[in-house]
Amino acid sequence: MEKIGFGGSCHWCTEAIFLSLKGVSGVQQGWIASEGEASSFSEGVIVAYNPDIIALNTLIAIHLYTHSCTSNHSMRSKYRSAVYTFNEEQSEVSGNAIGSLQKEFTSPVITQVLPCKDFKLNTEDFLNYYYSNPEKPFCENIVNPKLKSLMAQFAGEVDLQKLKHLES
Repeated sequence: MEKIGFGGSCHWCTEAIFLSLKGVSGVQQGWIASEGEASSFSEGVIVAYNPDIIALNTLIAIHLYTHSCTSNHSMRSKYRSAVYTFNEEQSEVSGNAIGSLQKEFTSPVITQVLPCKDFKLNTEDFLNYYYSNPEKPFCENIVNPKLKSLMAQFAGEVDLQKLKHLES
């Protein structure tokens, strides 16, 4: 198992997206900090995954396509667009993946590759938020559309058993 961090949108959304993938064994949801300007905490997840089942490049592509990776909106300090790495190899692979995917976007991708410096786990009542509360309005109105998009664009990577409640 390897781990990688992602930030860019609400950690409830990001957690649900990555928990819905084949090869992901767990997602810790909370706040991540790096160094320098990124030293403040922003919402994010740490994803534990099996690289023999799902590649880091694929996880990065899914991340870019499931949040506003080209938008430098007013909430960026809370929702920093980033891949948080744990070693130099991950940093290199992540930078190359983002560079390769840039051609698929009409605007510049603003997602940063940052070393993970610190992580704070969310409180227990907010962990596994989507799968514990799929009927909540936030889940139905915000998370479900993202998961449906994930199913359409990355069908081969999605654990359809987990998302069969979204099939129409």
